[in-house]
Amino acid sequence: MKALIEHMAKALVDKPEEVAVNEVQGEKTTVFELRVSTSDLGKVIGKQGRTARAMRTILNASGTKLGKRCVLEILE
Repeated sequence: MKALIEHMAKALVDKPEEVAVNEVQGEKTTVFELRVSTSDLGKVIGKQGRTARAMRTILNASGTKLGKRCVLEILE
């Protein structure tokens, strides 16, 4: 899951070396924190949040298949 988020984010940004994904395990939920360069933040979020919503949808679909609840947070 972490590699999936990292791969999607690196494909979108200009500075892929600054992409960092942190995984925080909870009891029932796993939170993935995505950090990108400040200049690439708009590319990851997209117009009206469409790109971020699409990434969250893919994450939820793959999490459901594994029987986990996954949340994606995009940090500044």
